Amino acid sequence: MSLDGKIVGAYLPTEIGMASQRQYYNLMLGPDRHYRDHKGFMLGRVSSEDNFTHYRKPELDESAAPVPEGDFIAVADAPMHYLSIDPSGVLAWKKNEITYFDTTAHVVEILSGKASNAYKDFLRRKRISYIIAGDDKLDLELAVRKIGEIFGMDEIVLGGGGGINWSFVQAGLCDELSIVLTPAADGRKGAQTLFEADERYTAAIPTGFKLKQTRLLDDGSLWLRYAVIGPIE
Repeated sequence: MSLDGKIVGAYLPTEIGMASQRQYYNLMLGPDRHYRDHKGFMLGRVSSEDNFTHYRKPELDESAAPVPEGDFIAVADAPMHYLSIDPSGVLAWKKNEITYFDTTAHVVEILSGKASNAYKDFLRRKRISYIIAGDDKLDLELAVRKIGEIFGMDEIVLGGGGGINWSFVQAGLCDELSIVLTPAADGRKGAQTLFEADERYTAAIPTGFKLKQTRLLDDGSLWLRYAVIGPIE
């Protein structure tokens, strides 16, 4: 996150921004990472579009035969998973894995019942796993429970964007907030921030956090860890 609270912007590809991103990566996914009890990191649909699928349209077969009911696990033993929140099923993946710095992760789509048969057929043809959590809208608690049970995870790293971050905090599903604060800012108006309430899903409720740890990292970034308290008055 930049000094002005942004998680996207022109500061990211700079030398300072890239150094902070590497620090973040090392803490979450590096060989000596701090968070060791997970086998997957989760991002929202917009973040997946921005970083990986780039707003392409999936090649759907609207006449595809009905796929089997329930979840689909294409790769049962992947060492790392990219958990992509995509309730309606719109992301146009070209392959079933992504690469982030030195980590390759198997793509797992987190869908709701709104995802079409044609989209699930598309994922199966790409050998992309998917989990269905909820009917008309995504059930975050069910998604977390299924991920834990199917992939044997005791921990999930949630990496944004701001709407997903806020939704999980408001649902009481986040234990800790971990921020690598980049010593940079670009002042861009309207850029996505760490938390953003979306009136379709969440409200702008005052929420408290308790500082657990601060650490100055080698590149000058500041690592901040907070426990999540919840709504405050």
